[in-house]
Amino acid sequence: MNARTQQVAIVTGASRGIGAAIAWRLAEDGYKVAVNYAGNVEEAERTVEGLQAAGHVALAVRADVSRPDEVRALFETTERELGKIDVLVNNAGILKTMPLAETTDELFAQTFAVNVQGTFNTLREAARRMNDGGRIVNFSTTVVATRLPGYAAYTASKAAVEALTGIFAKELRGRQLRVNAVAPGPVATELFFNGKTPEQIEYYARMPPLERLGEPEDIARVVSFLAGPDSGWVNGQVLRANGGLA
Repeated sequence: MNARTQQVAIVTGASRGIGAAIAWRLAEDGYKVAVNYAGNVEEAERTVEGLQAAGHVALAVRADVSRPDEVRALFETTERELGKIDVLVNNAGILKTMPLAETTDELFAQTFAVNVQGTFNTLREAARRMNDGGRIVNFSTTVVATRLPGYAAYTASKAAVEALTGIFAKELRGRQLRVNAVAPGPVATELFFNGKTPEQIEYYARMPPLERLGEPEDIARVVSFLAGPDSGWVNGQVLRANGGLA
């Protein structure tokens, strides 16, 4: 597939971790990829340089998804440099845990600004700009099902994303544009390991019946499926990729 016929994907929060793994998988699937980042320009550029060195077409684009003007610029830059968008992956998000009674107004507002408003902003822009027949993959979390203590604000924000997913899929009737979500369980990323003891990590790893943590590539494969033709009859759904945890 030459560059002119390649489809285009935006992956938000793709400088590292799950987002970077998704960017790599979609590039290997044949997409030109916009690697979005909010602040970590070094990691984003390293990811893009690696993709380009492997022969893929990739571009780093800075945007805070919680800001509508920056989301608009993200789409405009991607269209100008790579072409009109076919796939949007809403991976950007924040996760900070603490009991509900100790959650500050600032943390609650920040969580909803990025996880909910950020998803809302990209979905609204996608409705105006994406190619018909495109695919959108949002990110929820298995904690919506497990309801772990300490995850109240985060879980509430991701439950909102699940609601947006199902409704938006119905609102796009007539455009053959599919909207789904993936809800990972614990995944072995820097974000997950940060602040946890070896005992806590082992506990989480043994929770699923498959008795291991997920890997970023596990989630990237699910996103690849939801973005690809084999999921053509899957729309408005949440796929819980968690090793059987919930």
